[in-house]
Amino acid sequence: MRFAERPSAAAVMRPPAGLRRSATTYAHKAAGVGDNGVRGRYNALMTVPPAASLIDLVTRLVLAPTEAGPFNRCAIEGLHWTPRDDGVIEAAIDTLEATGLRLTLGPSTLALERVVVHKLSAQLRVENGMLRLASLEAAAAELSGVRFTARVASPERGQPTPPASTRASAGAKTGRWCFGPLEHAEGTVHGTITDAQLLFDAKVFVPIRQGQIEFNDTRVEHIGPDSRMGISKLGIYVDAPTGRSYLYQFASAPLVGVAFERRDALFGPWISERGRLWLKAFGEALLDRADMGQHQGLTAQARLLLGRTALTGELQLGDAPFALPGLTGRTEGGAQGRNKVALSSRAVGEGLSVALADLSVHELALQGAGLRARCDAIAAKVNLDIATAEPDMTCTLALEDVRIGRLRLER
Repeated sequence: MRFAERPSAAAVMRPPAGLRRSATTYAHKAAGVGDNGVRGRYNALMTVPPAASLIDLVTRLVLAPTEAGPFNRCAIEGLHWTPRDDGVIEAAIDTLEATGLRLTLGPSTLALERVVVHKLSAQLRVENGMLRLASLEAAAAELSGVRFTARVASPERGQPTPPASTRASAGAKTGRWCFGPLEHAEGTVHGTITDAQLLFDAKVFVPIRQGQIEFNDTRVEHIGPDSRMGISKLGIYVDAPTGRSYLYQFASAPLVGVAFERRDALFGPWISERGRLWLKAFGEALLDRADMGQHQGLTAQARLLLGRTALTGELQLGDAPFALPGLTGRTEGGAQGRNKVALSSRAVGEGLSVALADLSVHELALQGAGLRARCDAIAAKVNLDIATAEPDMTCTLALEDVRIGRLRLER
């Protein structure tokens, strides 16, 4: 909708630009005119331009349809609006339903098979001749067939070591990350290494108890004496009959989330404790250090092994707050088996699948691009596929049976 100046009552009586007959079949019934403005009701079926423009209005992102044909269709039932003296337009929609959305955002694509929003209310302003969203609230929303695909640049390898000043400050937290659900996580990860450098196939067993990996309890089984995993100040290692190999090396020793291996006596040959790793604290510290320029990395030997390693696992997340850049929330329902993560990969070096059959998050908040979004609760089936390739990797996020309670958007 475009206005050169504040719209008159006659202009308001017309359907918004996105609902005009050139792209729409609609039925209009005026409900009445009062002292404070005009109220109207629309039942509309919209094609490509209006469907994309509705999302542009809400997000102020540049979106475009990816395909022509019977896609990007939208239906509105019970549209009411009232212009106020201060230039704000109050709008309400009983039900908004969109189907077959196919949208692009730069190199990323978004597909939504069906979106239904109930009891939607919004405040709109005319700025520089354009209708802009000020705030929006909906009682509930359901989504199905959501699929988001993005290409992500892989971290550069062989980066130079950061200066000493950067390394000295690596212990300070940036506060951008919080992995509370990992603090009391329970589960097990199994790996099978085919034609390992141990000269035999090997099976890896990593138990996770109360958010911890106790390396004394991990096992690497193969023909002959088994190997042992552990963690030292240099990194995570495997002690095999052929010697010690590091799977993951630290640029500098982590300060939190780790208890390193211990020997019986000073410089003694026998290791009494293989070490321990706390997933929450270690993961937060690892990403904080990356934010400040400290890059850890897999060794060339580890990459070779991961290319031959199949992986399966389950991890029951706890009920706790979490935070990522621009995103906060709290997982709920662990006692009922919700938020259980399933991991699988034919070859970890080629990709990984992460699935949650029953995601349950409360008090979810998202902020970015000048937009703040919140909801009381969200539940969904989630599947994330990560395919690694040189130089980029592809991430595909699929959501089904998404249910959102009390959604709010504001600028």
